[in-house]
Amino acid sequence: MALSGLQEATESLAEEHHVPGVAVGIFCDGAEHYAYHGVTSIENPLAVGPSTLFQIGSTTKTYTATAIMALAEAGEAGLDDPVRTYVPELRLNDEAAARMVTVGQLLNHSAGWNGDYFEDTGDGEDAIATYVATMAQLEQVSPPGAVASYNNAAYVLAGRLIEKVTGQSYEAAIKRLILGPLGCAESFFFAGEVMTRRFAVGHGYKEQQGAVAVARPLLLPRSSAPAGGLFSTARDQIRYARFHLGQAPAGGGTPVLARETLDQMQAPTISMPGGALGDWVGISWFLRDIGGVRLAAHGGSTNGQESAFELVPERGFAVTVLTNSGTGLQVNRELVNWAKQAYLGLAEHEPPALVLDEAALQPFTGRYVSDMAVIDISPSGDGGLTAELSYPPAALQAYKAISDEPPELPRGITIRMTGDERYIISDGQYKGMKGSFARTGGQITGINFTGRLAVKQ
Repeated sequence: MALSGLQEATESLAEEHHVPGVAVGIFCDGAEHYAYHGVTSIENPLAVGPSTLFQIGSTTKTYTATAIMALAEAGEAGLDDPVRTYVPELRLNDEAAARMVTVGQLLNHSAGWNGDYFEDTGDGEDAIATYVATMAQLEQVSPPGAVASYNNAAYVLAGRLIEKVTGQSYEAAIKRLILGPLGCAESFFFAGEVMTRRFAVGHGYKEQQGAVAVARPLLLPRSSAPAGGLFSTARDQIRYARFHLGQAPAGGGTPVLARETLDQMQAPTISMPGGALGDWVGISWFLRDIGGVRLAAHGGSTNGQESAFELVPERGFAVTVLTNSGTGLQVNRELVNWAKQAYLGLAEHEPPALVLDEAALQPFTGRYVSDMAVIDISPSGDGGLTAELSYPPAALQAYKAISDEPPELPRGITIRMTGDERYIISDGQYKGMKGSFARTGGQITGINFTGRLAVKQ
C-alpha cells in the first residue's frame, strides 16, 4: 500500500509546491522503492527517471566526513588532532582558534567561525587550497567546540585536509575512497561528466508573479565541492544509504567503513537544542529521535535544487528526495514525513504552540544578524512572533559566487513559541521547521535559525 501511494504523494506534492521534477528513493525491509515525476527543465523538458542526476548539495558533506573516517581507520588522520597537524598553513582571524580547532570540530559544525562563505577560486586543482588561504577574513563567532552552528567553510577546510593527506584532488580522493568501492557509478562532480548525461537544472518560483523560472548558473564553484558539489541519482543515493545502514548495496560493492565507525558517525557529539536540523550533531549527521527511535539526516540546498536524505538505522530504513526547485524544501519535508509514517508507522508530532502576551514575547523581539541573514522579530499580535528576513551585504556578495541572484526570501514568517526558548515556524516554505533562541546570563542573545546562530544586536 505504501508503495502504491508513493507515486501519488510525489506527484501531488510536486504540483502543490510548483516543483518541475522530483526523484524519490526508499529502502525498507531489504527492498528498494522509487518514484519519479516531472521534467528536468521547463526550458528543455526531459522526463525525470532513474538515471536523472540532481545536485545533492550539502549531503555531500557526509561523503567528506566519511572519507576522513576512512583515513582515520587507516591511521592517517585523527578526529582529536588539531587541523594544523595536516594543514599547517591554516590561518584564521583568531590565532587561538586556528591553533586549537580539531578535525572533529570541522565535521560537527562547531568550528565557530562564520561558515556561509562562498568564493569562486577557479576551476584548477588549487581551487580548494586557494579558498582556504582566504579564510583568515572570517569572523570567529564562538570558540571551537563551544556551539554547533552550520559551517560550510569548515567542510571546505576538511576537503583540503583530505587533499593534503591523500596527495590527490578532493574529487579524486572521494572517488577512490567512496564512490568507486561502493559502486556509485552515477555520482559526479564535474560539468564534463554531468553534461553528457540526463541532469536536472534548478528552478525558482516567483510567488508574486506565480511563475517558475530556471535558476542560473547550474554549478557551484569548485572550491565548494567538499561542502556541496556532488551530483547523484536517487539510485546512487540509496546505494550510499545502504552502506551507512551497514547493509550491502544491491549488485555488490565494497564496504568503506567498519560497522563500529558507522555507529560512531551516528552518535551525538554536540547538542543543537531545538535546532532546525536536529537536536544533536554526530560526525556530519544531524540526529534526533521520534518516539524513542533515532534518525540521522543531512539534506542539501544549491541554486534552485533541494535534496533530503534520512536514515533510521535501527529499522534499516532510508529515504532520499531530490527536487529541482527552491520550493522543493517543503516537498522534501512532507515526503520524508509521509514515507516514515507509511513504511514505519513513525509519525512526526509537532509540539503544541503557546499563545503568549506581549510581555512574555518581548525578550525574543529585536534584530538578529548572521553572515547570511538579518532577522527582525516583532510580536505578531496573535500570541506569536513575526520574522522579516533580509540579506546583509556580505550575503549578497557571497551569493554572487553561486547564483545570478539570491533566492527570494519569504515574507512575514510566523514563529510560535513551544516552551522555554524553543519555537516552530507555522507557515510558508519553512513550515514545520523548529529552532531555539540562545540565552546567556538570563538574556536572549541569539536565535538558531535554519541551523545557524544569528546574534542579537
